[in-house]
Amino acid sequence: MTFSIHGLAVARGIAIGRAVLVASSRVDVAHYFIEPGQVAAEIRRLRVARAGVIEEIQRLQKDLPKDAPHELAALLDVHLMLLEDEELTAGVRQWIEERLYNAEWALTSQLEIIGRQFDEMEDPYLRERKADMEQVAERVLQNLKGTGSPMVQARQPSQPQHELHLDDTDVPLVLVAHDLSPADMLQFKQSVFTGFITDVGGKTSHTAIVARSLDIPAVVGARTGSQLIKQDDWVIIDGDAGVVIVDPSPIILSEYSFKQRQGQVERERLARLRHTPAVTLDGEKIELLANIEMPEDTAAAITAGAVGVGLFRSEFLFMGRQGNLPGEDEQYEAYRRAVDGMNGLPVTIRTVDVGADKPLDEARHDAAHLNPALGLRAIRWSLADPAMFLTQLRAILRAAAHGKVNLLVPMLAHGSEIRQTLALIDQARQELDRRGVAHGPVRLGAMIEIPAAALSVRMFLKYFDFLSIGTNDLIQYTLAIDRADESVAHLYDPWHPAVLHLLATTIAQARAAGKGVSVCGEMAGDPAFTELLLGMGLRSFSMHPTQVASVKQRVLRVDTRRMQAIVPQVLVADEPEQACQALLSSMGASLAPKVASAA
Repeated sequence: MTFSIHGLAVARGIAIGRAVLVASSRVDVAHYFIEPGQVAAEIRRLRVARAGVIEEIQRLQKDLPKDAPHELAALLDVHLMLLEDEELTAGVRQWIEERLYNAEWALTSQLEIIGRQFDEMEDPYLRERKADMEQVAERVLQNLKGTGSPMVQARQPSQPQHELHLDDTDVPLVLVAHDLSPADMLQFKQSVFTGFITDVGGKTSHTAIVARSLDIPAVVGARTGSQLIKQDDWVIIDGDAGVVIVDPSPIILSEYSFKQRQGQVERERLARLRHTPAVTLDGEKIELLANIEMPEDTAAAITAGAVGVGLFRSEFLFMGRQGNLPGEDEQYEAYRRAVDGMNGLPVTIRTVDVGADKPLDEARHDAAHLNPALGLRAIRWSLADPAMFLTQLRAILRAAAHGKVNLLVPMLAHGSEIRQTLALIDQARQELDRRGVAHGPVRLGAMIEIPAAALSVRMFLKYFDFLSIGTNDLIQYTLAIDRADESVAHLYDPWHPAVLHLLATTIAQARAAGKGVSVCGEMAGDPAFTELLLGMGLRSFSMHPTQVASVKQRVLRVDTRRMQAIVPQVLVADEPEQACQALLSSMGASLAPKVASAA
């Protein structure tokens, strides 16, 4: 019987194949008290199990294929760091010593406490790291139980492939699991899997990250998918819509096979646009930039045809270091590699965006911050720790000696913050001059991601060379919606009239002042918004490298003068999305299928 399962679309495309089920990694945990004299032995048992997991991950790192995406190596490093996390290990020992819990019970108890801390984090990427912590703990539990990784048994189908009634050994397979760790993904790297389905996960989960890096269709957050899908079922993964179709009828299978072929043709056609200048029908040159997290990501940006880096999220250099913050030289080398990797194209480096919800050092976490989104984060954190901030500023200025660098400051809202930031930048330059260290000029930019900033743009334009609109936070703060909170995520609406008004006025004022302005949030990479943003006057978009070709295709088909004429009608509409679609349709313009930006 044909049925469908809905989840989150995290990697686009269509995958069709037989299901290979991965046994759940969840293990039953025994709960019992130990005798006081057994404490040392119980801690020793835990230490041995932890060492076994570390050895397993290190072995995987050693055997890492050369063609494995760098995201996998990074995520394995994250798992190793989590295994060495002091809050986890010390907390577990405390449960054993003080409560006389057995090792398994102590580990799950401490995991529950840490899990709640992750749930309170505002940043969706960091919140997804809860899954990493759970997977690390489960591997330790497996070792304590005396069983190997559940992946070892699941790696082989329940029946030999020649018994699956498949036509040949090249029939594609899709992987179905409750969740997949980076190590699990690596074990399947050399297999014939063409798509992934997981019960849990979000847009920034490791499964999503790796699936996108491998360019493999994936649906996560399918809830009970692994229970409903049976071994060897025919499965269709619609990575565009976030839908999984199980046991499709011949008609449905034929339809999606056609869509799959169309998708391949479309990808090949988009790839040919790499060297095509992004110019609209009326001759407007559009700047398509890439968002990156690490210096190595510049290769993907170049391959995608991006004309620069619009957002280098520097906080990824700071995370997971347990208080061991990168020094000036280490940061300088990372920024320099990014500049060199772009071959003379501009690189926009955002200063570190961390805060109460994502502290650099867990020991410094202040429970007094009841609402992390409104707490000590981004520029507020940097100004509260001038030494750290000056170290980063000096590193960025030094990297600017090697190429075009823009310095972007997040979450500014007050004139006093602006003046303090500029003063520290000047101080950093003076310190480098006194040391006789070479540095270069930088263009200064401010993130517009708070309604207060969008409503006082004129003040920002007095001090900065350009503005970058962070739509993810701007939408969240404007609508008072946490998009990662399942209970209200449906209300996270990029098409909300208030959001569009803030965007339009910010872009208009920046252009009137002769200052550059870009959008670097999810909306920039969503083709559904390309025409509207162009009509508002936006000429610079920054997005994930994989989105560049799709947006460029839309740019090449747009007459900005015609789009400019419909913007006022969209802005006064109660339902802007429907109004925009109707107006575009009446103009003879095609609107691509809506991308779930709110996911």
